[in-house]
Amino acid sequence: MEKEILQLFSNLTEHDRDIQYESYEELIKIMQEPVDWTYAVWEQLIKALTYNNGYSRARAAQILCALAAKSDPEERVLEDFLKIWAVTYDEQSATARHALQAIWKIGQAGPVQRDLVVSYLAKRFQTCIDEKQPSLIRQDIIMSFKKLYDQTNDSKLLDIAHRLINEEQDAKYKKKYKSAIRSK
Repeated sequence: MEKEILQLFSNLTEHDRDIQYESYEELIKIMQEPVDWTYAVWEQLIKALTYNNGYSRARAAQILCALAAKSDPEERVLEDFLKIWAVTYDEQSATARHALQAIWKIGQAGPVQRDLVVSYLAKRFQTCIDEKQPSLIRQDIIMSFKKLYDQTNDSKLLDIAHRLINEEQDAKYKKKYKSAIRSK
């Protein structure tokens, strides 16, 4: 693995949050294209999903989602999806939301991964009503459908999102979700 990449991962453990964030942002930028170092970091990222630090859990989930999207030819994400998904239920709301907002990226990897992500997101939309901040969770889910649609042009995604939106009982939130799905 290149020194630059190793340094970016090392910086994620720095005490200085600015250095952490800059390194995270640079990694996300790099992972927008396929990388050849996925499996050199995969297992460590899986372990980090259970660290005590919420930032570490969120970053690990986000990086795994980004790697799964374009750099997981062995489809390891299919074996580890539930470990990543578990972070979307994290006790720290910010950690959970960061993971939930990234999970859609896995769906870019192929139809099997897309079906997996879509089924979990749809089920969560329907069952999250008793969770903390269900309207935020639902909004994140609708935005995930929109982002995945924007990347794949799979019209079924918008159909599912609209069906879910129509299940919303609160007119205010229904309007908000419809607005989110239309936005570019």
